[in-house]
Amino acid sequence: MTGSPRSAGPQLSVGRGVIAEVARLAALEVPEVLRVGRAGPPWRIALIGSPIRVRVRGDEVSVRIWLVARPGADLAEATARVRHATGTAIERLLGLRVASVTVVVDGVGG
Repeated sequence: MTGSPRSAGPQLSVGRGVIAEVARLAALEVPEVLRVGRAGPPWRIALIGSPIRVRVRGDEVSVRIWLVARPGADLAEATARVRHATGTAIERLLGLRVASVTVVVDGVGG
């Protein structure tokens, strides 16, 4: 994975784990997000896997992120803010083009 072709300087190679961590940190900056992760009992969480999936196709990155929202949060507004924060962070910090950011609210509270 390299930086976007529009940059004239040196290219940056990053792994999927770095992209996932930038996405996680960006989502946690949104006040309505209680945690990045899945809801449910521990056995379900362990079986399902990572709450962040990263797909790289060519020079574009797609991210799917599962989260638990705070009680009383406006879920439509929260997901829009997470999409914006995640996409902006990946583009700004890593120089990668973001094709899509999908946010799945897997629970509220607890």
